[in-house]
Amino acid sequence: MNLILFLATCYTMTLAGAWSATGDFSFGARNLAAGLSYSICLVAILGAHEMGHYLACRHYRVDASLPYFIPSYPLPIGTFGAFIRIREPIPDRKVLFDVGVAGPLAGFFVAIPVLIYGLMTAQPVPLSGPMSSIDEPLLLTWLSAWFGPEVPEGSALILAGPIMAGYVGCMATAFNLFPIGQLDGGHICFAVSGRLHRVASLVSLAAFVVLGLFAFPGWLFLATLLIMIGPKHPPLRDESRGLSTGRVLVAVAALIILVLCFIPRPFFTGEM
Repeated sequence: MNLILFLATCYTMTLAGAWSATGDFSFGARNLAAGLSYSICLVAILGAHEMGHYLACRHYRVDASLPYFIPSYPLPIGTFGAFIRIREPIPDRKVLFDVGVAGPLAGFFVAIPVLIYGLMTAQPVPLSGPMSSIDEPLLLTWLSAWFGPEVPEGSALILAGPIMAGYVGCMATAFNLFPIGQLDGGHICFAVSGRLHRVASLVSLAAFVVLGLFAFPGWLFLATLLIMIGPKHPPLRDESRGLSTGRVLVAVAALIILVLCFIPRPFFTGEM
């Protein structure tokens, strides 16, 4: 099942990549190259994220499945992401923290070279009409200033290929790092403090509602989904021991990564 879902997701992501670059789903040579440049890079980011969780589980002998990739209709991004199943309770805060933080850190550090490669190989194209509004993460803004090409007036970079893969990777990383329920950020926050987790979950859900009303309606859907799943975190076998100072500093780094990757209005139009 893992392999079937993985291959199906590669197919739908390749279609999404082809469409974002050319506006066409057909698999000619140009479309196939454009589609694969997106799907391979996004598989690397999502795969690194989930394998970070999986390898941390293996390290602590926590029973977990290999990653399940979730295909979707090709538009806009060709996937609903990926996940692993943890089949037993997490023993303590240290293990919960390491399992929770390993995925976002791994995905983030793969997304950076993907974005750099995409920016260094991108070619600005002339605009043929008005460009739709789109937000971008701070990480992409900064990397564009350092590695991106000069964009003449009346031109733009296409949100396609590796740049689009890095963009989606940032979006997935930021969403997972929100301290809600059993998201990765929820694991990290609960490992730091159960009381902090309860407050942070409610504040984050309220932020999703505000974002849904004033920035992007999709945040309302995500808030509803997370409320249905439940914002609480299951108990650990042993909650008596706290985290080391080093892990608390890593938690702060994860919060910084959330800020760098967050996209208030992730509206995919094929242009940037």
